Amino acid sequence: MVRKSAQHPDADWKHTLSDDEDSQKLDFSYEQLLFQLLNEIGIIHQLASTAFDRLLPYDLTGAQFTVLNHCVRMGDNKTPAELAAILQVTRGTMTSTLARLEKKSFIRLEPDPEDGRSKRVFLTNEGRTARNASVEAALPVLSKASLNIPGETVVGLLPEIRKLRSWFDQNRSD
Repeated sequence: MVRKSAQHPDADWKHTLSDDEDSQKLDFSYEQLLFQLLNEIGIIHQLASTAFDRLLPYDLTGAQFTVLNHCVRMGDNKTPAELAAILQVTRGTMTSTLARLEKKSFIRLEPDPEDGRSKRVFLTNEGRTARNASVEAALPVLSKASLNIPGETVVGLLPEIRKLRSWFDQNRSD
């Protein structure tokens, strides 16, 4: 059942859940429903990350994959500080992650031509191969998940989830 609510200007409704006529009715404001949505996304992230981390080739960690994936998706030629801010980790964590990726020859660090004190991160062909192999390694798990999630659902959810991600990305406090 949907009812009007003045709690949120953009959500002029309130949702009531009831399993059956005899059960206690529970009201959820827009903000509470949004929290539930974000909570579910967080749980999905934790479960999927754990499953994915177990499949990563090349002794990659989830953090190392994240750097490689970012460089493939959004481009490289960033400073370690820029990557740390983008991926919301400390500079020390990023420095350690980059050192391990460099040791594996998945990235190369070059002096910044404009700021001699800083470096720039570049993805190598080996790094791109490792990222792509990591995605390939996840396909069997994703194939199993696809048996329970219809394609139409994914197609419908993806634009909405991207809007939510975009809002949080634009409104982060670095």
